[in-house]
Amino acid sequence: MAELHADRRRAESFGAASDDYDRYRPRYPQALIADLITAAGLATLDVGAGTGIASVQLIRAGATVLAVEPDSRMAGVAAGKGVTAEIATFEDWEPGSRTFDLVVFAQSFHWVQPRPALAKVRGILNPGGRLVLLSNRIVPKSPTWADFDDIYSDYLGDERSSIVDATRLAEVTALIEDGGFTVDNRNVVEQLHYTTEDWLNLVFTYSNHLTLPASARDELRRRLAERIGSVGVDAVNDALAVICTPV
Repeated sequence: MAELHADRRRAESFGAASDDYDRYRPRYPQALIADLITAAGLATLDVGAGTGIASVQLIRAGATVLAVEPDSRMAGVAAGKGVTAEIATFEDWEPGSRTFDLVVFAQSFHWVQPRPALAKVRGILNPGGRLVLLSNRIVPKSPTWADFDDIYSDYLGDERSSIVDATRLAEVTALIEDGGFTVDNRNVVEQLHYTTEDWLNLVFTYSNHLTLPASARDELRRRLAERIGSVGVDAVNDALAVICTPV
């Protein structure tokens, strides 16, 4: 987590695949979203909003959402769904006098410099406001990551250990607590089944897949498809909301 924010090649890889990202990335369990929106009209900032997946869910739950997203192509997809988006990195974004009841990083906290980001969040939260880190943590169970390890080692090397979830929870929790917040974790577990094509569509929206050369990406996809075969992938999503309250 602490290193990924410096890898701008990976951080900026999503825009070229913005339509696929919006189509294949999972939505967050509605129970987690409902836990966050405790009153209608909560002023909410969605940081690193991507194509507005979480933004749309938060709006539908009753929040008033402003999205901040550095990639204009991703922000354009979000805007096409009715999300108000400002194009900037969180580090460069200027809040002016605006403050928020909720600041959300949905699958995006690992792309910011954590300590400056936490200080900035504290400065824009209203009294009683909260910071929330949302993650879909999808892990294949049949087949497992270990069943693909020999294939991935030819393409991703040491990066294969962070194919889906780049956030190390214990490290993040320590950083947040050091930044002056208390932390409450809430999770929802979903049992999932993907067809082979749907699984490949999902994993090929992750940055360490997107940044591969096109020929390597095509070859990796072919080999994974052969390994999975026609049975598809059974997976578990241990979706997590890290809810952080200023001390």
